[in-house]
Amino acid sequence: MGIEADAVQHRLEQAAHQLARDMRMPGFRKGKVPPQLVIQRVGRDAVLEQALRDSLPEWYERALLDAGISPVGDPQLDVPSLPDAGEDLSFSIEVAVRPKARLGEYTGLEVGRGEAEVPDDAVKTELDRLREGFASLDPVDRAAAEGDLVVIDFSGTVDGEPFEGSDATDLMVELGSESLLPEFDRALTGATARDELTVDVRFPDDHQPQSLAGRQGSFAVRVKEVREKRLPGLDDEFAAEASEFETLDQLRDEIRRRIGAALESRVEAEFREAAVDAAADAARIELPKELVHARAHEMWERLERSLASRGANAQTYLQMQGKTREEAVTDLESDAERALRREATLAAVAEAEGIEVSEEEMVEALQPGEEGETPARLLERLRANGRDSLLSEELRLRKAAELIAGSAKPIPQEQAVAREKLWTPEKEKAESGEGGLWTPGEDR
Repeated sequence: MGIEADAVQHRLEQAAHQLARDMRMPGFRKGKVPPQLVIQRVGRDAVLEQALRDSLPEWYERALLDAGISPVGDPQLDVPSLPDAGEDLSFSIEVAVRPKARLGEYTGLEVGRGEAEVPDDAVKTELDRLREGFASLDPVDRAAAEGDLVVIDFSGTVDGEPFEGSDATDLMVELGSESLLPEFDRALTGATARDELTVDVRFPDDHQPQSLAGRQGSFAVRVKEVREKRLPGLDDEFAAEASEFETLDQLRDEIRRRIGAALESRVEAEFREAAVDAAADAARIELPKELVHARAHEMWERLERSLASRGANAQTYLQMQGKTREEAVTDLESDAERALRREATLAAVAEAEGIEVSEEEMVEALQPGEEGETPARLLERLRANGRDSLLSEELRLRKAAELIAGSAKPIPQEQAVAREKLWTPEKEKAESGEGGLWTPGEDR
């Protein structure tokens, strides 16, 4: 891939402007150092490397768009050398691409579909949760028991030294809720107000922060109050207080309706997924092991980012699972293979059916951005960065999935499971790749 010298110079100056924001130089205010002086001070190669790091994602997306390929796994970048002033930049990107599917039948498939039945236990659980929110917490003059709330102050040490988070005042703990270490639960059960206790604990091996994991600690605890949780009665008066309904029966009906709607959405999503899987199972798709492993790596990296966004640590997660990183990636390979088969099938269906995505559909799929940015303006920005093709392809595959699921014939889930266990000559042919297979552009 080549980038013209003028474009390279433009990105070089942009990177210099970014670096100038934090640079101080005699005779200039902070952030006002001219780009050429930044380049002289930092060095042209260092600024150019920063420019490449900033620009490569955009250039990569445009290269994919120009080539019309869908990548799998991380790209391998090769920049033989940095260009001198006035020279073009040349580099190569090596990337695995989505496999091609030779389609079998993908419309009119018989697919198992579950029932969105709401069990009475689900309604009761939701009512109990609602009652918990309206419970009163009344002080009592007796020993604390499971389900009570105990208000405590504590001060802890490890090896005789306090640690971050070792002290707390007016902490309310529900006995039996496992919100604190089990040693606390045992020590506080049977305690009364004004008791002073010493609680020795062992922090679990997966405890966060990791610096405390597996270590012994000691806490001085003062019990300030014991409170009993009293739930409101399950009657019309409670329904009127907890909701916009006047009677308990009306509240129950609304809870059942909401749970039913959520179940129906889940059943429909599972049916749609099963229909796509059935079409993928009927297709012939060659998946190299390297490709599956690359997708499994992608999935693991997404999991790592998800854990980090929740303040969790991937290494701790692996320790809890008793696995190495590579073992965790290997465990994801079956999911990775299924995802690749689905994508290849949907792409082939979209091509066979001539599915396209309109401008209006792309705008409709976008949510308003930050500071009130409209979906139309957001789409313009995506297009300017060469990223609109990703959205278009996602919607295109989604429409292919809707086509497959929309034509599928639902059958009872039990019947579908029974069929999976049966051997048939057709199934053997499909598994061996014989008969009824085609790719877009071939005669059916």
